[in-house]
Amino acid sequence: MLKLKDSLFLFLLLCVGCFLFIVEASVHQYRGERFVTKGNAFVVHGGSEGIYSSLTINPKEEDDASGIGDSYIRFEKITFRRTDEFSNFSLHPIHAIVFEVEDRETIGGSAYGGQRAVCCSADLAKLGVCSQGEVIHRPSTNNPSWPQVFHVAFNRDELVATLPSKSIQITKTGMYNLYFIHCNLNLTDLIVEGKTVWKNPTGYLPGRMAPLMNFYGFMSLAFVILGIFWFSQYARFWREVFPLQNCITLVITLGMFEMALWYFEYAEFNETGIRPTGITMWAVTFGTVKRTVARIIILMVSMGYGVVRPTLGGLTSKVIMLGVTFFLASEVLELVENVGAVSDLSGKARLFLVLPVAILDAFFILWIFTSLSATLNKLQARRMMVKLDVYRKFTNALVVAVIVSVGWICYELYFKSSDVYNEHWQNAWIIPAFWQFLSFSLLCVICALWAPAQNSMRYAFSREMNEEFDKDVTSLTLIRPSSLPSKDVLDAPEARLAQRNNGTSNGDLEEDKRE
Repeated sequence: MLKLKDSLFLFLLLCVGCFLFIVEASVHQYRGERFVTKGNAFVVHGGSEGIYSSLTINPKEEDDASGIGDSYIRFEKITFRRTDEFSNFSLHPIHAIVFEVEDRETIGGSAYGGQRAVCCSADLAKLGVCSQGEVIHRPSTNNPSWPQVFHVAFNRDELVATLPSKSIQITKTGMYNLYFIHCNLNLTDLIVEGKTVWKNPTGYLPGRMAPLMNFYGFMSLAFVILGIFWFSQYARFWREVFPLQNCITLVITLGMFEMALWYFEYAEFNETGIRPTGITMWAVTFGTVKRTVARIIILMVSMGYGVVRPTLGGLTSKVIMLGVTFFLASEVLELVENVGAVSDLSGKARLFLVLPVAILDAFFILWIFTSLSATLNKLQARRMMVKLDVYRKFTNALVVAVIVSVGWICYELYFKSSDVYNEHWQNAWIIPAFWQFLSFSLLCVICALWAPAQNSMRYAFSREMNEEFDKDVTSLTLIRPSSLPSKDVLDAPEARLAQRNNGTSNGDLEEDKRE
């Protein structure tokens, strides 16, 4: 119990951390960001987003690209602050560089094939290709006006330098990057403040996320259709409903809320440019609860709960503990990935958060199939043919889902390892969308197998039937003598009629037992 309380405390602490360190999406805020050393330069990453080209392109009004259908990156109140210690020096300028990922080689250079440098070194200055202390950049071969470079310098005795407001119209679809760079060794404590606004033709939603808004709208409609089918069956045959179907109802309800929240979250984000933290938190939590409950239900069904056994017995606490652990690990991962985030996490941070979830998922799968094997053997031994047929279909669906999941994981690893610079950002939305579609498909299969119907109770656990089957398995008596007295013996025609009636009733009883 103490371990559970400690885990919950840690989870709440991480949630608070997520609130404190939020990047406001397409409106990138810089609140005292410090420059870090990269090679021989000092750098602040200002953002990376996929942006589609403007619907209307007017080069003459490039500095005021803010109309409907325009794509742009706008600098607003970008200021740089230095300490009093070096305020009496007039130093090299600070650069803001915006470039498309295909033009990344235009930033930096090397002398005689040596190590690549961002700032002009003494060797490069001797070659006459740049001025020592300046950031190296050259025009793109595709578009000579790119990369876009702006700079500002400190005057003597000034502590603050302000970059003039500027809008860059995007005329080509691509993944754009912004970096603030300087080469001054005396500005190690320099900080940047202000914000930049990134906009696509249809709104502020980053290009990599834009297709997901339509996808979640489609998934919301799909869950509504599934919900109408399920709830109508539930209302018609509510007297025949057993606990497993109540659990499925919970999963469908959670899924409807999750899809709707994701759609409204992206719609709000697209409208304002600021990711709504509250809606994102609720969407993440509903999704994590849904995935956790779904895994627990599949595990319980695999163990035969409600079908061949009334309770899980001593396994209940273990199942709950596994579910709570999975919920905490998944919730932290989803919060860090989605709350206020646009750019991908670094490899090490993402791996640190993904590994626990992957390990717990593998444990779920192993436990599910081990339990399924035991349940199938028990159903076959007890000759419950109807339940056995349903469980075989359920097992086949799980096997297909696992095989498809493993194949998709391999594709995802290939996709991310071969796309280091996010050049294929327009297709990146397919990866999270596929997992949502796969889980919805499996839910549809489960709903089809265990939909409320007039004879739903034949799939549920029956204590009397279980005792009868146990008695049949252990009994050695095959035929019982008739208890009718000799004077009640019927004549031939009546005997044949009674035998047919008795055979019919025995056949029905035997069929009921098998089911």
